[in-house]
Amino acid sequence: MKAGGRALVVTAHPDDVDFGAGGTIAGWVDQGWDVSYCICTDGDAGGFDPSVARSEIPGIRRGEQLRAAKRLGVRDVRFLGFPDGALTASLPLRRDIARVIREVRPERILCQSYRRHLGRIRASHPDHLAAGEATLCAVYPDARNPFAFPELAAEGLDAHVVAEVWLMADPEPDRYVDVTAWFGAKLEALLCHESQLAEIEDPAEVLSGWMSSTAQAGGMAPGALAEAFRVIDTH
Repeated sequence: MKAGGRALVVTAHPDDVDFGAGGTIAGWVDQGWDVSYCICTDGDAGGFDPSVARSEIPGIRRGEQLRAAKRLGVRDVRFLGFPDGALTASLPLRRDIARVIREVRPERILCQSYRRHLGRIRASHPDHLAAGEATLCAVYPDARNPFAFPELAAEGLDAHVVAEVWLMADPEPDRYVDVTAWFGAKLEALLCHESQLAEIEDPAEVLSGWMSSTAQAGGMAPGALAEAFRVIDTH
């Protein structure tokens, strides 16, 4: 029997969750978790093809994320529409994430780390750090404080306590998840982001290399593939 809960994933850009946690999300869904996504930007500064009008990029990237989410069994995907490349842990971003938390009411949140990972600098895009910081602020105190952002209460959104937060791309992970069984689903989700993969010649090889190293760091058996997180109890 499957026994899950409700989880919310908050990331800066379309494709972030599929690179960092696609296998874990696929596993949660298989275990009965109801997963929602909150994407802070439309990824409008992304892409590699100069022949594509910049005005078309937001729609392209939203579509890619929706297809990727569907591949992992996620149907609820929300976009906040903040500008790509200019994200900060601002009060408006905190408020909007807190709104989604109060709407979804998850037990668990997965988001990006607020700390720069010097060993994986590409995982520490400034937007990622800002999204992680804003999400943690939204978890505590914004979403659980009934007097924070009174406009949310006026919308009928009661305060909500998130029990735990999983940080991806944190420099000090303490939870390693064996996602060998869901590697195919993760890869299929990632391949939906066609506009972003021009610089990656063989995504399957790159992913398996990263995930094999992660599994080794987590003390798993040879051949295992893993994703790593730092897990925070917020009580």
